[in-house]
Amino acid sequence: MNMPGSTVLPREPSKTIRHAEPKPIGEEESQLNPWKDASEEEWSDWRWQLRNRITKAEQLKLLLNLSRAEVEAIEVSKGRLATAITPYFAKLMSRSDSNCPIRRQAIPTMEEFHVSPHDLLDPCAEDENSPVRGVVHRYPDRVLFLVSSRCAMYCRFCNRKRKVGRASMVTRETIREGLSYIRNARKVRDVLLSGGDPLLLQDGELHHILTELRSMSHVEIIRIGTRVPCTLPQRITPQLTKMLKAFHPLYINTHFNHPSEVTKEAALACSMLADAGFPLGCQTVLLKGVNDDPGVMKELMHNLLSIRVRPYYLFQADLAKGTSHFWTPLSRGIEIIEKLQGHTSGLCVPRYMIDIPGGGGKIPLVPDYVMGSRGHELLLRNYKGEEYRYPMVSRGGRRDGEGNDY
Repeated sequence: MNMPGSTVLPREPSKTIRHAEPKPIGEEESQLNPWKDASEEEWSDWRWQLRNRITKAEQLKLLLNLSRAEVEAIEVSKGRLATAITPYFAKLMSRSDSNCPIRRQAIPTMEEFHVSPHDLLDPCAEDENSPVRGVVHRYPDRVLFLVSSRCAMYCRFCNRKRKVGRASMVTRETIREGLSYIRNARKVRDVLLSGGDPLLLQDGELHHILTELRSMSHVEIIRIGTRVPCTLPQRITPQLTKMLKAFHPLYINTHFNHPSEVTKEAALACSMLADAGFPLGCQTVLLKGVNDDPGVMKELMHNLLSIRVRPYYLFQADLAKGTSHFWTPLSRGIEIIEKLQGHTSGLCVPRYMIDIPGGGGKIPLVPDYVMGSRGHELLLRNYKGEEYRYPMVSRGGRRDGEGNDY
């Protein structure tokens, strides 16, 4: 029974990995190229990319048609979360479309200064669950360890925008305090390195932290949360992967939000990490005007698997101050998962998660496939909305409630 139930700068463009012929985000237009004198060697150097990040409206005007409101937002954002965009990521943007999904993630708008009654400075209550500076210990057997204050590109929806980009966020002292705390917290078996972006540390700095953690017998798993495969893929070098291989088991969760971010450069970076033996997962954030569409999300998940990245979480955007223009109804996320489940491989279906405001932790949200019960049967529906019945049986084949189950 059926139940109702971007514009590219004048150099070789990055091509999105898709089953169909790739389509650019925006129309190709003639534009000035502030990096026209950069050699291929410089363009492929992650340090060059960082040195040449876009931080001012004057620089963006060479690439994009900015509105007066956008120029104003870039200038006033310096007191909050500064603008910083790598040349690589900037060339994925549309010149003329201010609603370009890549552009929306990186360029400030005056919407960031809209005050919502639901805005929270520290939406996940990390500071309340921080026994020492730089460590968040919310769950019994794992901690979050902030080891970098910098990101290659500052996402406008960041849930740590209250502190990211400030040198005081991470210092040698906070690293020392964090390592000391983890060393003495014997129940901790899983450490997640975050920031900022841990992979913006110099190889030697990261090697020191990993060496210290691996010297602790109770630390079994180390994870790194990073967006550089997406925003600065040049950072993934043979030297980095060789160094990281010494610290297995090491897991890497990256962060892609739109199909057009899955470029040949991103694919190469992820392939280098996968070839070095690191399991790769992706934590996508559901963002209004970026990926809050089932078709876009499905394409993103397909693209991720094609570069050996397993979709892991789809996060509901946190209620961080100044980000309400990115928020979507919870029903939208559930709908997107419902449009993925059964309609594509299970490998493509991430877990839809909400980080409860106030420090309650993460919980999964799933579509309701249990319609009810009738007698000793559950009424279930599949991805097509068709109803099925499943017997509620206990061990030995008895129906639930019949006799005793020994």
